[in-house]
Amino acid sequence: MIRINLLPIRAAQKKEKLRSQISILVLCIILVCAGCGALYVQQMFAIDSLKEEISDLNKKNADLKKTLGEVADIEKKKKDLEQKLSVLNSLEEGRSGPVRLLDALSNALPVRPDKVWLTQFSESGGQIKMDGFGDSEGTVAKFMQNLEASAFYENIELSVTEQSTVGGIRMQKFSIRCQKESPASLH
Repeated sequence: MIRINLLPIRAAQKKEKLRSQISILVLCIILVCAGCGALYVQQMFAIDSLKEEISDLNKKNADLKKTLGEVADIEKKKKDLEQKLSVLNSLEEGRSGPVRLLDALSNALPVRPDKVWLTQFSESGGQIKMDGFGDSEGTVAKFMQNLEASAFYENIELSVTEQSTVGGIRMQKFSIRCQKESPASLH
């Protein structure tokens, strides 16, 4: 019987098969490493891009905070200015108010000064009190009507009226209470 030794061929085929499998394995490892490297580089570029975007947003945020601080400062200055203007307006009103009040009182008095005269005039917190004498009840009533017609006096009430003798002449002693009114057209 003749024997043929086929073992070296099988061993050679096994070696060749093993080499091809190792080369495929190495090629797969290289491809996986190349893919991972590409993915890593791509992610690094994405991270750098996001860092730049974050940096830009932080700069914009700082600029906006600065602008917001300026706006708050302007608002504060505006509020201070409005407060100063209101103080100036109240001072202006207070400066001309008593003059106009007394002018309206002078216009309310009768043409003849011997008919009505005032002995006291006081104003406190918008409340006015007047005491005086008139030659008759009609004259006092006319004085009150003139006050009511004035734009500076309102809610006029006669609190006391009594007959009195002054220098031998019979007179009507009166006391009037009213409120100060600031006409809207003067503001």
